[in-house]
Amino acid sequence: MHALDVSEADFEEKVVVASYKLPVVIDFWAPWCAPCKVLKPILEKLAGEYGGKFRLAKVNSDENPNISARFGVRGIPAVKALMNGKVVDEFTGALPEGQVREWLEKIIPSPSEELRLAAQQLAAAGEVDGALQKLTEASALDPANEWVRVDAAELLLHKGEMDEAQRLLDSLKDTDVLKDARVLQLKAQTRLAEMSATGESEAELAAAVAADGNDLEARLKLANVLIAGNRPAEGMDQLLEIVARDRTFKDDIGRKTLLDVFNLLGGGGIVPEYRRKLSGLLNR
Repeated sequence: MHALDVSEADFEEKVVVASYKLPVVIDFWAPWCAPCKVLKPILEKLAGEYGGKFRLAKVNSDENPNISARFGVRGIPAVKALMNGKVVDEFTGALPEGQVREWLEKIIPSPSEELRLAAQQLAAAGEVDGALQKLTEASALDPANEWVRVDAAELLLHKGEMDEAQRLLDSLKDTDVLKDARVLQLKAQTRLAEMSATGESEAELAAAVAADGNDLEARLKLANVLIAGNRPAEGMDQLLEIVARDRTFKDDIGRKTLLDVFNLLGGGGIVPEYRRKLSGLLNR
């Protein structure tokens, strides 16, 4: 169904969750609202005309005040486009059909984006090679779509193809893409994976550090082996020790690697504690 009435009971399933598969346009309206009576049939007509390229979710703002409050609705009709759980565009008031159509064209996935979405579904089903093929096709259609490369890099990392994943990540130029938390995590993951592939065991490296606390090369390798082994706190302790002993070692690699770990961990959990520890060392 391309257009449906939604309430608080089914909003998460039919709007938020659905927005990860296709754009969802939310129309906030009320029976007493005259402009709503003009806009609503236009949206319904276009939902049918576009044939499933977006879902129209109609929310009676009087009956669902919590949803309206959640999206900061102050006047109706209010229309908001949701993709991947986030509002990506919106407008308020009754627009003529031509302007609504132009607005929709900005949020409807391009052929390249449709292939990317298909790839995400294949990846979720465990069909990684099929997903990578779809992403290759998507990139051929729109080489400027850097999110296609991000998705491909993530899949390649899961396959252990670090060099190719790194090549794709290094090709990213768009500032917004580069600042995205997911991209920062992927970049950190590739760097740390490369650094942890030392061929030396944890026991050997720990012994080298115990024998000579200033063997910063061994300490760095040990830190990365610990982080790769899902023991980030122990690894970050080693990195802090490198910062404390020699900021000039490998161009401040201790601090830079810590920042990679912070990105990899997403900023939560133990990260604030270790940010404070790092800040304390830097300000001594």
